[in-house]
Amino acid sequence: MNRETKLTQLAQTGAGTPMGRLLRRFWHPVALSRDVARGSAKAVRLLSEDLTLYRGESGDPHLVAGRCAHRLTMLHTGWIEGEEIRCMYHGWKFDGGGRCVERPAERHGREANIRIDAYPVREYSGVIFAYLGEGEAPEFDLPRKAVFETPGMMLFQRKEIWPCNWVQHVENSLDAVHVSFAHQMGKVGVFGEVITTDVPELSYRETEAGICQTAVRANSQVRVSDWTFPYCNHVTMPGVNPGDPWTEVSHWMVPIDDSHTMRLALFAAPCTVPEIDHKLTGYFRECENYNAADYHDDLFAGHYPTDPLVRLTSAQDYVALIGQGVIADRINECLGASDVGVAMLRRILLREMDAIEADSPAKAWRRLDRPSVLFKQRNEESDKKVTL
Repeated sequence: MNRETKLTQLAQTGAGTPMGRLLRRFWHPVALSRDVARGSAKAVRLLSEDLTLYRGESGDPHLVAGRCAHRLTMLHTGWIEGEEIRCMYHGWKFDGGGRCVERPAERHGREANIRIDAYPVREYSGVIFAYLGEGEAPEFDLPRKAVFETPGMMLFQRKEIWPCNWVQHVENSLDAVHVSFAHQMGKVGVFGEVITTDVPELSYRETEAGICQTAVRANSQVRVSDWTFPYCNHVTMPGVNPGDPWTEVSHWMVPIDDSHTMRLALFAAPCTVPEIDHKLTGYFRECENYNAADYHDDLFAGHYPTDPLVRLTSAQDYVALIGQGVIADRINECLGASDVGVAMLRRILLREMDAIEADSPAKAWRRLDRPSVLFKQRNEESDKKVTL
């Protein structure tokens, strides 16, 4: 198969595609916990599949097919009874395992063999994850980070949905050079001030979990990205205000389908004093519903938000990524030496995809069990270390 075809396949997420088959071997964020209330349901889309996510009256989440088996109306428009969901059209009811348990207008007992697809789910740190692959789900370990399970940490979650393919989001996370340019646009916030405009020296190495990216700038500034396969980037960010604690964040670039990506972020900041904690909590609540896509025209006209961190960095990334088109044209681009991280990412994705196509063993990715220094800067005025 030629290179152009392979590069095209990178962006595909459907169940029958090579990349779609690879992605279905992993747990994926599907929603924020707060977006699904007890006893309610919502439509979600993941890996080009329409699904129904609902929370039973016990509070447990369930994920089943998007449509009722009867006349194929959307199942989330029905209602919850206990741990089961009933279709609003003719009352067919399904349990969390996808089994039809009742058909009010049909002969009793014959519903036993009727099923819709159902998928394992796991709730973790305010995020609902799902496994869409075949067979038994893998251990829920790769998405975890020690910092999210450490006592005394405040956790904040947010998401955005952008109209472009997931791979360009991932490539952006392994491109440390863009930080020195894209994140200087509009207004230079605290992130742009700390990282500076210096072009970094880059190094990359494959790890047990994914890729370790190291960017070294002036004043011995070292910034490390702990990137986890297939699309999660874990980094550290400066505080919103002077004196605020630094924050660790995992960004998942979730493939909704080939043309839409959910950027889901989970932040962890250490508790300090009530006044600072309250102010930081308020800031993240203000940022919860910001979606750069809602400000598309303003952003492309150069009007960036007057925000010190989260909304500003999101807006800057939005312009860069959406500017590449819905699916980036990897055939006609012109890569340079600074794109070594992007090249490594593509080699790994293609290697794993080829293994799936050949029915050969793919890499058994596993969570790193050792700490990493995510940011270090030493000069006359500072000595900062943030560890994972």
